[in-house]
Amino acid sequence: MNDTGQFHLLAGLATGRETRSDDAIYQALWEAIVEHRLSPGARLPEDALAGAFGVSRTMIRRVLQRLALEQLVTLRAHRGAQITSPTPSEARDVFRARRLLEGALLAEVVTRLTPEDLKALTTIADQEHHASREQAIRLSARFHTRLMAVAGNASLSEALSQLISRTSLIIAVYGRHRAGCPCEHPALIDLLATGELAAIQHWMQQHLADIEASLDFTASGDALPDFEHLFGHHREPSAS
Repeated sequence: MNDTGQFHLLAGLATGRETRSDDAIYQALWEAIVEHRLSPGARLPEDALAGAFGVSRTMIRRVLQRLALEQLVTLRAHRGAQITSPTPSEARDVFRARRLLEGALLAEVVTRLTPEDLKALTTIADQEHHASREQAIRLSARFHTRLMAVAGNASLSEALSQLISRTSLIIAVYGRHRAGCPCEHPALIDLLATGELAAIQHWMQQHLADIEASLDFTASGDALPDFEHLFGHHREPSAS
């Protein structure tokens, strides 16, 4: 292989490694946000995150930009990144959008739902039941995302997935007392098994309305988390 060929091969391998690292760091940060281990308003300095993960600031910047596109992180000129703190108006908009999208997608879900889908949803619901509160919030997001994926509409599912992630942020800010009880999901699974669309849609509308009604719309702080404690175990190994 000539020098040019070797250069392209090495470049490709390096890019693949960086992409995998990007995905791993993105997933770690996403879970920390959704599980409320990083609070809304928390600052995300690139140098602190780079040190915690053992990667470059450039890689951290890419991940933060990706999270910003999903509106989980806010990027401010000369102030850096911080976990997004949704306003009460934005919170209401998210729930309104979810009611519209999930209500519409359920019509497709009911016609395409298989026993394998019900089994997968039941597994997630069982995991929620035995999880900590923080893990249950992440699993609840997975439950709704998995359910709506049955509709087979990738574009709508992607949009809804972002709304579901933003709901977790909203619960972190405003849902101090309820945060959406995952113990409700088995009741939905029972309804899904009947195929009764009107009852399923009514359940979902009420479920989301109950969560929204429980929000207290208090403000969050602006703390600097201990990134070493949160993410030190994700650090990239040093080159030998």
